[in-house]
Amino acid sequence: MESYFEKLEVWQLGMKMVGLVYRITKNFPSSEKFELTSQIKRAAVSVVLNIAEGSGRKTKKDFCHFLRTSIGSALETVTCLKIALQENFISEKEYDETVLLLKKIYFKLIALEKSLN
Repeated sequence: MESYFEKLEVWQLGMKMVGLVYRITKNFPSSEKFELTSQIKRAAVSVVLNIAEGSGRKTKKDFCHFLRTSIGSALETVTCLKIALQENFISEKEYDETVLLLKKIYFKLIALEKSLN
């Protein structure tokens, strides 16, 4: 059985982004395990979790609240990636690939929120 949120392209893109984040954080220094590695994973996962949770709410207004939280988590993920790039934990290619996907997610979240209003 497929849930409503699983049919949303933005959720599907979010799941792809989570996979990228998990892949690139495997190469982070072990000293960052409980710092940046944990933070970026939580931010990335928060994007898709909030889409899923919001889709189960009774009102469009409630769903929009969760979409706004998801947008915030996407922006947090971008900031974590910038830090990882700055500290040479990831390559420019990894950064560009993941941020490009996050930009798509960001704009799709905004479009979904507008469609609900």
